[in-house]
Amino acid sequence: MKEFVLSTKEKISRLDPVILVCVLLLNAMSIFILSSLSGSLAAGSWYLRSQIIASAVSILFMFVLSFMDYDAVFEKLKYFLFAASIILIIVVKIWGKGSYGNNNWISFGNVSVQPTEFVKITFMITFAIHLGKVKEKLNRPLQLLLLLLHGGLIVGLVLWQGDTGMALIYLFIMLVMLFSAGLSLWYLLGFTAVGVIATPLIWTHLTEAQQMRILAGFNPDMDPLDKGYQAIHSRNAIISGGFRGAGFSGGTQYKTVFAPQSDFIFSVLAEKFGFIGTILYVIIIFVLVLRILWISRQTRKKYASYICVGVAGMIIAQTIINIGMCLAIMPVIGVTLPFLSYGPSSLLSMYMAIGVVQSICVYNKKYYFERENE
Repeated sequence: MKEFVLSTKEKISRLDPVILVCVLLLNAMSIFILSSLSGSLAAGSWYLRSQIIASAVSILFMFVLSFMDYDAVFEKLKYFLFAASIILIIVVKIWGKGSYGNNNWISFGNVSVQPTEFVKITFMITFAIHLGKVKEKLNRPLQLLLLLLHGGLIVGLVLWQGDTGMALIYLFIMLVMLFSAGLSLWYLLGFTAVGVIATPLIWTHLTEAQQMRILAGFNPDMDPLDKGYQAIHSRNAIISGGFRGAGFSGGTQYKTVFAPQSDFIFSVLAEKFGFIGTILYVIIIFVLVLRILWISRQTRKKYASYICVGVAGMIIAQTIINIGMCLAIMPVIGVTLPFLSYGPSSLLSMYMAIGVVQSICVYNKKYYFERENE
């Protein structure tokens, strides 16, 4: 059936309003919280201005991607996107900057970007297309092995770069996409068994410092002055917020936490706006994820559905890990809180992912009287 050309007005009308409202509300919360930090952090005003500019650029990118025909673009560029992902990670590893062996930033003058944030998008796209091609043969060992090589190559390169937190996000995205495509539970049980068996072997090859970092991640009171310092002070800030919080200009505990504007912004939210503020954030994220998963069930193309599942998985993983870090029940591994944490790279990548989901919404019915089953 011949495709109808959509006008800009029609594209706007096909955007999902629930998703749009959710991300804009979360973005507004981020700017509001950062504005409350502008007088208490040395570079607070700079963080606020930078986040406002990043928000404007990110929203523009979201609309550009929303109006792009995802099917026409991704199918043509799938090999380029995969190759570009690999090359970009390698380039960042060689020439990137960072700390603690984690070279994941590239600087352009006064501007620094984290390319692995954007590789998440290309990874979801290429892995989803691969899944769509082999969906009916997914549980055959050879096809599953090829998929694991596809995903494992990217995850392995991110680990080689030194970014454990980002590697866990990629791994979670890959697993939820495989599960949504119909991966047999026997394989999942097998992977779990292998992980359990391998854990003691891996543990013995870790240095004492690495072992302490992991143990302190789950029990920071073991090393309160070093490995557990961040988590303990973040937890104290959350506790001090109580139900209603200390208010826009209140709170003191968050000032003892390193990077309260980014990785530990949840503790700032909790101390200033209490349980009410944190539950509001969780509710909006919950609605956003549910809506994306609902859209995944309505898509014309299978791989578009897997992309939506991947985006939802990314948001879920980052939210759980970040809040777990702030509550001192998970290791501190440098994962940002979706749409709330300061960070132009993180914010832009989130909006780009939402732009892809919106594109799937806009072009879901580009063929009339026809439904695709592939």
